Amino acid sequence: MSEPEVQIRTVTDADAGELLTVRRAAFVSEAQIYGDPNIPPLTQTLEELRTDLADANVITLGAWDGHRLVGSIRVLLEGTKATLGRLAVAPDLQGKGVGTQLLLAILPLLPDDTSEVWVFTGRDSVQNLALYAKHGYEHQHDQTAGDLTYAYLRKILGDDATI
Repeated sequence: MSEPEVQIRTVTDADAGELLTVRRAAFVSEAQIYGDPNIPPLTQTLEELRTDLADANVITLGAWDGHRLVGSIRVLLEGTKATLGRLAVAPDLQGKGVGTQLLLAILPLLPDDTSEVWVFTGRDSVQNLALYAKHGYEHQHDQTAGDLTYAYLRKILGDDATI
């Protein structure tokens, strides 16, 4: 099965409503895994999302199939550390390479002094964990927040690191 040909670009405020819709659709399956409809991607408001998009320390990329937003990834920049989050793909395209394309597209956009990239996902999110491991992210620790346990993974960047 070939990957959908998507265009990847920065998400803007004008895309906020569509981004919120894609994230909510994508994270319903995560909520079902954990039996919790109140996970942060499902409770974020449009106003909170717009504030996040305006933050100079946040990069949000979207994947478009024609005029349709079909995926996104968010990166928080903190000094030499980048933290990936909210990797979301429309349910009808999950497992078809859109998430991988987004994951790979973000790395060249990081500041040159970025030395490590962190990502977190639910500890029971087997597909997500496999995706990150495939791309060089190594499990570091788990952290429980309420009823949900997150797995934290890290990738060290350097002159010889493959992106």
